[in-house]
Amino acid sequence: MSDQNVRNAGFTPSGIAGGSLGSSMMSHEARSSGGGVPSGGPTSTLQGMGAKGTTHSSGFTSSGISGGSKASAMMSNEATSHGGGVPRGGTTSTVQSISMGGKGGRR
Repeated sequence: MSDQNVRNAGFTPSGIAGGSLGSSMMSHEARSSGGGVPSGGPTSTLQGMGAKGTTHSSGFTSSGISGGSKASAMMSNEATSHGGGVPRGGTTSTVQSISMGGKGGRR
């Protein structure tokens, strides 16, 4: 179900769907970073997963992040770089939220 949730949010194999949550995220992220969407951020990560259908195999599942997965490594790295916690609106929390059918975190 997590791959379908990502597609439902507008992250599809043919790109980000206009008028979707994904397009809103992309616009917000681009404005926040001075005009571009940074590599490794929530929008680019979700679009990569939406294009390939790899959300679940990366460890972002509808029941949480799988231990020992790429997602758990991302979460660990993000927590380490933020002093021990995963920030709301960061890549890990946003991707996990959307994988579970949520609307992602806002910065």
